[in-house]
Amino acid sequence: MMFDTSRLGAWAELPFFQDNLPALSAQISGEILPPPALTFAALEHTQPDDVKLVIIGQDPYHTPGKADGLAFSIPDHFGGRLDSLGNIFKELNDDLNVSRSKTSLDDWAKQGVLLLNTALTVPPGKPKAHAKLGWSQLVREVIQYLNNSPRAYLLWGKPAQAYEKEIKGEDHLILKSAHPSPLSVHRGFFGSRPFSRINDWLTTQGKSEINWADPE
Repeated sequence: MMFDTSRLGAWAELPFFQDNLPALSAQISGEILPPPALTFAALEHTQPDDVKLVIIGQDPYHTPGKADGLAFSIPDHFGGRLDSLGNIFKELNDDLNVSRSKTSLDDWAKQGVLLLNTALTVPPGKPKAHAKLGWSQLVREVIQYLNNSPRAYLLWGKPAQAYEKEIKGEDHLILKSAHPSPLSVHRGFFGSRPFSRINDWLTTQGKSEINWADPE
C-alpha cells in the first residue's frame, strides 16, 4: 500500500515515517478506509504549532464513505447513522447549549483540534482489523512531539487513556471519561462537560476558545 506523505508539513520529522511506515505499508493490501489520500488527514489539517487540543479516537469508521481521516468526523454528505458523533453533539448541546448539524469536523481541525485515531486504517466491514499493525507508534510520537508546551487532551475510553503515560509535564489539561459510543456513553460521557472545560482552560492559557458549533 502506497501512502502520500507529501502534505505532512512539520509532522514529517517524526521518525515513524522513515522507520516504521514502510514495513507497516507492506502489511496492507486491498481496500482501506479512509482512502489512502485521507490516511494522514488529521496531521495535514493541524500542524504541531497550531495544536491546542488532542482528541484521540480508536480506528476509523469501517462503513464505506463514512471515514474522512479525522477521528469521529463524518463527511457532510454521508447521511447515515452518527453513532458516537451524535452523542458528542448531544453532550455539546447539554454543555454549551449550542447545536451542531455539520458532521465533518474539519472546522475543529482548523482551529487547532488534532483529531487523531489510534489506528489510521481499517478494511471495510472489519473493525479493529488494523489496530495492531503498528499505528500506535505514530500516536506515541505525536504526543511526545507535543510535550513541548501545554495542550489539552480528551481521552475518551480505555484505548485512548492508554496513551496518557506519553503525556509528560504538569501543565497539560487531561480530561478522561467513557467513550461516546452508544455502548458506553451512559457510563460517564454524558455530563462530563468537556467542551466548556476545555474553553475555560484555553482562556487561562491566553488562547482563543474553540467554536464547537456550526461554523458561521
